[in-house]
Amino acid sequence: MKTLLTLLTLLFCFTLAACASSDVEQYAAEQPALSLQDYLNGELQAWGMFQDRSGKVIKRFHVQMTGQWQGDTGTLDERFTYSDGTTERRVWTLARQSDGSWEGTADDVEGIATGKVAGNAFHWAYRLRLPVDGRTWVVDLDDRMYLIDDKVMLNRAIMSKWGITLGSITLNFYKP
Repeated sequence: MKTLLTLLTLLFCFTLAACASSDVEQYAAEQPALSLQDYLNGELQAWGMFQDRSGKVIKRFHVQMTGQWQGDTGTLDERFTYSDGTTERRVWTLARQSDGSWEGTADDVEGIATGKVAGNAFHWAYRLRLPVDGRTWVVDLDDRMYLIDDKVMLNRAIMSKWGITLGSITLNFYKP
């Protein structure tokens, strides 16, 4: 009986986890359709915040971005200014793959970021090297972006380490 209860509990947990993981394909019919080459081209701005797992806002920030494309390969230059006055720069190289998926690299990203666009949504996952109190942590980001119209895209990313949620990032992109 104890073994059966354990197996049922595990099955329930796996089922719940499967339901919780939102596949980007469910947005395939949503409009306007997101084209990374179009939206992330030229000058953009974004405003955002990082919240810890309790919901407390830890840091606010502004990002100035410039995107440039040659075919299916683009560069996105992000310049962050944080509420505490610190700055940071991340330069992404994005490349659409033959199957329509996306790969990306940046100096502070460990390995290759992978993503997929469907309809108005982009799901992006990567491991980021994050400086914390003189040390570097490698954290996982589950990053989801949703195109609202030709000017606005909303972004929500969950940051975790060893499967434990550390917090979330909320970002509002604006394309003038």
